[in-house]
Amino acid sequence: MTSSTLTIGQLAAHVGVTVRAIRHYHQRGLLAEPARDASGYRRYDAQAVVDLIRIKTLSDAGVPLAHTEELLNAQPEEFAGAIAQIDQALREKIRDLTQSRRRLAELAGGERLFLPAEIVDLLAELRGIGVSERTVRIERDGWILMVALSPELVPPWVSEKRAALADPGFQRLYLACDAAFGWDPADPRLASLADAVVTWSLQHRPDPEQAAAAGTMATATMGDVAAASLMSSHLASLSPAWRRLNELSEEKLEDGRILT
Repeated sequence: MTSSTLTIGQLAAHVGVTVRAIRHYHQRGLLAEPARDASGYRRYDAQAVVDLIRIKTLSDAGVPLAHTEELLNAQPEEFAGAIAQIDQALREKIRDLTQSRRRLAELAGGERLFLPAEIVDLLAELRGIGVSERTVRIERDGWILMVALSPELVPPWVSEKRAALADPGFQRLYLACDAAFGWDPADPRLASLADAVVTWSLQHRPDPEQAAAAGTMATATMGDVAAASLMSSHLASLSPAWRRLNELSEEKLEDGRILT
């Protein structure tokens, strides 16, 4: 070896890259592959050092290898234009990454990623009175359906649910339904629970004139069919006991000739 040439290892050490990177640049056609000496080793001259430094500098600046060859051979004006395009692409990538980081941060907030703050607070109230996490998640999914399919119904329904949760009687009833999740559908306790559900509902049914004035009757009767159907099917699949409880409650209301 003469002092005017370098081995691939020496070249890599001088420029601060790996031998593997040099070989990759050869494969991509970015760095000319030199002739080998009598021993079969590549020998790199001063031009190879300069070319490799330029390649590494562009790579360190974030220039994709696909554009590196173009820039290496570009005239000054072409180089400036290409750099501007690459810079714009990097700005867009940074924007996308920033949005991804924001979404990840929202994920840390759990339910706040999917639901408005007032519903998240409502779910926190349920946890506060002792409702199981299982049932909270089921209610959360119901709200997600409602927000997606009938967002106009959300504010009045949140207000009604919050008002109900302020009633200790409703809290006890809600906890009882929560506990009934895994009961056998033939469990006789479901009939008593249905009585309690119907009784509470009748006692707290809004006055028709006041409800009409506030729009409550409209929202109650125009409830989104798709959301109701999806959620009903979902609940029936999760808890046969809840499905039976709903059937019993509807039967008792019908037998009582309840009129709105």
